[in-house]
Amino acid sequence: MLDRTDDIATSVESWLAEFERVLEHHDVDALRTLFHRESYWRDVLALSWNLQTLNGADAILKELPGLAAQRAPRRFLIDPARAAPRRVTRAGTETIEAIFKFETKEGRGHGMVRLIPDAEERNRLKAWTLLTALEELKGFEETVGSARPRGQSYSRDFRGPNWLDQRQASLAYADRDPTVLVVGGGQAGLSIAARLKQLSIDTLIVDRENRIGDNWRKRYHALTLHNQVQVNHLPYMPFPPNWPVYIPKDKLANWFESYVDAMELNFWTSTSLESGEYDFAKARWSVVLRHGDGTARTMHPRHVVMATGVSGIANIPDIPALKNFTGTILHSSQYDDGENWKDKRTVVIGTGNSGHDIAQDLYSSGADVTLVQRSPTLITNIEPSAQLAYATYNEGTLEDNDLIATSMPLRLAKKTHQMITGQSREFDKELLDGLTAVGFKLDYGEDDTGWQFKYLTRGGGYYFNVGCSDLVARREISLRQFADIDAFVAGGARMKNGETLAADLIVLATGYKPQEVLVGRLFGEEIAARVGPIWGFGDGQELRNMYARTGQDGLWFIAGSLAQCRINSKFLALQIKAIEEGLLPRAR
Repeated sequence: MLDRTDDIATSVESWLAEFERVLEHHDVDALRTLFHRESYWRDVLALSWNLQTLNGADAILKELPGLAAQRAPRRFLIDPARAAPRRVTRAGTETIEAIFKFETKEGRGHGMVRLIPDAEERNRLKAWTLLTALEELKGFEETVGSARPRGQSYSRDFRGPNWLDQRQASLAYADRDPTVLVVGGGQAGLSIAARLKQLSIDTLIVDRENRIGDNWRKRYHALTLHNQVQVNHLPYMPFPPNWPVYIPKDKLANWFESYVDAMELNFWTSTSLESGEYDFAKARWSVVLRHGDGTARTMHPRHVVMATGVSGIANIPDIPALKNFTGTILHSSQYDDGENWKDKRTVVIGTGNSGHDIAQDLYSSGADVTLVQRSPTLITNIEPSAQLAYATYNEGTLEDNDLIATSMPLRLAKKTHQMITGQSREFDKELLDGLTAVGFKLDYGEDDTGWQFKYLTRGGGYYFNVGCSDLVARREISLRQFADIDAFVAGGARMKNGETLAADLIVLATGYKPQEVLVGRLFGEEIAARVGPIWGFGDGQELRNMYARTGQDGLWFIAGSLAQCRINSKFLALQIKAIEEGLLPRAR
C-alpha cells in the first residue's frame, strides 16, 4: 500500500523540493535516495535535447547530474492548472501520479512523476517513473492565446494589402524559399506545419494529391477511423463535440481542408518532391518540386520534414506466376469501391486491417469473397477490446492525457499492453475460438504485447474487428492459407490439392515498403544509409529516427496516428526552432 497520508500533494511537493535541491547542489548521494532501484526517466528535449529513456537508478544517476548542471532545471512545482496529484494504477502498479511544471535556462516544461513506497526504506516514497518534457522556448513562445497576432499589418492600413492579399503572397513563394519543406499533407504534415506556424517558422506543405484531404478521401468507400474521436484531435483545433465516435474518411478529409484554411498553412496540392540534395557548406537543401502541370521549381529549404506516413510506397510482393492471372490486380491503396465488383469472384490477399475491411466491403456489395492469410494475425474486437489502450482519454483533459502517454517508458508500456492483450483475449474468446475453428491463424504480438506494438514495430499485422471476422467465422467469407496456393493461373489460383480458386479480382492487401526505401529514391542511397532504419525500436527505447534529429542534417521524419502526430509534432517543431535560433546544433 502507498503511504497513508491524506495529503498526496504534500508528498509530491516534498519530493519535488528535494529533487530540486539535490540537483542544484549536485548532491549525487542524496539524488540516489529519491529513485527506486528499478526506476525510469524519460527526457523529451528538456535536459538532454533528445528523446531518450533511461532504465534503473544507476543509469539515471550517471547522466542526470551532468545534464542538470548544464541546463539548470529549477522551480519544480505542482501545476495548479493541470490534474491534481492522485492515486492511480499504471502497468499493474498502484502509484501516486502528479503533473508538475519547471524551467531550464532555455525553456519551460511539464513533467510527470510517479511515486511508490520503497519497502527497503520504511516505505519511503521514491520515484518509479519521471518525465521531463520541454514545452516552450523562452523568448520564442507560440503565438497563441494572449500572444496571438493582433492583425495590425492589415487592420490599420486601409491602403495596404488586406488579409487575403497577404495570404496569397505568403502561399505563392514568388520571392523566397520556405525555411521548412513538409512532404505529405496528411495528419503528420498538418500537425508539424501548424506547430511551426505558431513558432514563426516559414513552412510549406507539398502533397501529390489534387485536393487537401485526398490521402483519406480517396481510400476505400466504407473506411472510418478505428479509434475513437476523443483520441484523434489535431493541434489547436479539437473536433466539434457533436462529431461521431468513429470518424468517416470523407468527414476527416474535409476537416483537413478546413484546418489548412483556419490555421493559415501554406499548402501546394498536385506537387511532388522529385529529388533532393544537401549542401553541407550552406546548410540547406536543393529540392526539385514537380507540379501537376509538369512544370518544376527548385527550392532551398533548410529543413525537409518527411510526413509521408508509415504507409508510403506500396509493397507489391514478388509472387511467382501472379503475372499469369488475366483478371484485375489491385494493391489495397488502389482499391476504391466494392460496388464495381458485385456478383464477381474476388480474392483478397492479406489479413490486416485493410485486407479485412476490403473483404467486408466486397461482401457487402454482393461479391463472392475469399480472404487469403499469409501469416498469423492479431484480431481484436473494435469495442471494447481495441479501445482499452485509450482508456485514459475517456476522462480528464486532452493535454493531461497526452502527457500521460508521453510519460510511459517503453518497458512499462509493453507491460501495460500485455495486460490489455490478456484482457482482450478474454473479452473476445468466442470470436477467437470461432476463427480458430475455421483455420484462421492467430497471434498476439511479440511477447503478447498486442496490436499497439505490432503497429509501432511493423505498421500492421492486426485487425480491429468491425464485422469481417464474424463473417469469416461463419464461413460467409471464405478463408484460405497462402501456403496452400500452388500457383496463379489465368482464372485465379491453383491450390496444392488441385482445386482452382476462381477470381475476377485479386486485391493485394500486402502493406507498404519501409520509409528508408522512399528516402533512397528521393535523396540517394548515401543519405538513406546515413539515416538508417526508420520506425520500430531496434536496440533503443524510442522509435528510430522519428520526431528527432537524424544522421542527416536537416532531414526529419514524422508519422503515426493522429494522436502520435499531435503529441510529437510539438517536440519536432521545438527542435527546428532551437536550431534556427542557435540553441541546438543541427546534428545529433
